[in-house]
Amino acid sequence: MAERIILASGSPFRRELLERAGVTFEVVRPEIDERAVEATLDGTGATPEELALVLAEAKALDVAGRFPDALVIGSDQTLSLDDRLFHKPRDLEEARRTLLALAGRTHHLNSAAVLAQGEVTAWRHIETARMTMRKLDPASIGRYLARVGEHALASVGAYQVEGQGIRLFEKIEGDIFTVVGLPLLPLLGALRENGALDD
Repeated sequence: MAERIILASGSPFRRELLERAGVTFEVVRPEIDERAVEATLDGTGATPEELALVLAEAKALDVAGRFPDALVIGSDQTLSLDDRLFHKPRDLEEARRTLLALAGRTHHLNSAAVLAQGEVTAWRHIETARMTMRKLDPASIGRYLARVGEHALASVGAYQVEGQGIRLFEKIEGDIFTVVGLPLLPLLGALRENGALDD
């Protein structure tokens, strides 16, 4: 049984999900360059789902290498629309362009979780949510961004459904945990199977 559980993430949303579930854990930020990891997959035909798994595994193994006694949770999320992959917007103008691209269409949020200990990956999982955004004109997007401000830069789609971002949507298919960025129920099951979580 692992003596420690570590979340290899700086995401306050993932941390809050685990805290609410009563998991005792520490947080250690991974020291990886996500874009560099992503670049290693260029030209391989990797899907957005595979990319999310690769990034989650890279985070978990980075931290697990520094804390070999711990069971480390790595997680990542990608957003894809057709063949296009989106990243967190760098500024509000990029957030506006992201929302214009997503408006009136269905995109996918691919949330991956990985457990690692030492140099070994113990478990990998991916879940996808289908997100159908309302038709939005530039003025309504501008009003939304004026309301949420810099919070739009905190997530890949420039929205948080646990806040005012929910107003942008017409339909969501998938559980809230996948949407927020951590497939929580499968992860809790894996923690139990690895002896790191009591019933």
